[in-house]
Amino acid sequence: MKRYIKNIMILSLASIGFVACDSSNKTIDDVFAEVTRGAVFRATTPSSDVASQNFLFNFPTSTYSVTFEVEDNKQGELLQDVEVYASYTGADEADSVDETLVTTLPASAFSPNDVDLPSITVEFTLAELATALGLSESDFVGTIPEDYAGGSSFTIRYVLNLTDGRSFSSGNLNSTVSGGSYFRSPFVYSIPVACPPITPTPGEWTIEQQDSYGDSWNGASLSVSIDGEVTSYAHEGGASSSYSFIVPEGTVEIQIFYNSGSYDEENTFQVTSANGETVLDLGPEPPAGTALFDFCMALDL
Repeated sequence: MKRYIKNIMILSLASIGFVACDSSNKTIDDVFAEVTRGAVFRATTPSSDVASQNFLFNFPTSTYSVTFEVEDNKQGELLQDVEVYASYTGADEADSVDETLVTTLPASAFSPNDVDLPSITVEFTLAELATALGLSESDFVGTIPEDYAGGSSFTIRYVLNLTDGRSFSSGNLNSTVSGGSYFRSPFVYSIPVACPPITPTPGEWTIEQQDSYGDSWNGASLSVSIDGEVTSYAHEGGASSSYSFIVPEGTVEIQIFYNSGSYDEENTFQVTSANGETVLDLGPEPPAGTALFDFCMALDL
């Protein structure tokens, strides 16, 4: 009799367990049924490449180019179109242009990528974007204005429209979507208008470095980049030191950076071009970690 009662109790508990599991599963299913899934317009171009793009003053054909893919809970099948808006922020606020619809990219313009998601490469030249906003190409061609110090930029904002009537853009997303390493979908991108490099004089350039304490630069140095090839120069001891380097014929761009050390307040330096002009004379405490040649200035390199 005891064994019979025990068996009944075990069967009863098992039945309760099955009911509980079944009830729990139904509850989870109900929860997920209420979840609304959004969509992302993800840049597949590396983030560093996107961030480094700019338009160059005097180069109306300079190009912005980014590849995107669309992902939703149906592998991009909900894609209807993507609206592309642009605005312009001038160095002089009076030259700024409010946001304007530039173009609409229909679903038919997308093609499957290697993960079978709709993908498209969006490209604009400086001239195309300027014209779309009612600006003149001539605004960005010719002698760079004396008071122009950079600071102008174009902003592109995307709106992803789905066939179910929903839309997604920078105004209705969270930081996980906009800045997360997976979603990478801020929907809005800024493109600075930069000044083009100034062609340097070929020949022998010189660097003079001084230390007011008279020992060394204590870890500080100058990095000279010639068409991307970088060489560093550091004052190793005494009151001063001198170096020279050659800028080859055909060099497109030279740039110099100061790398901070322990006692920057003791450090000064001068850089002289092959044309005899002193093109940099900085310190104590030279600006560190930034390009020292501002190509928007009238430099005689």
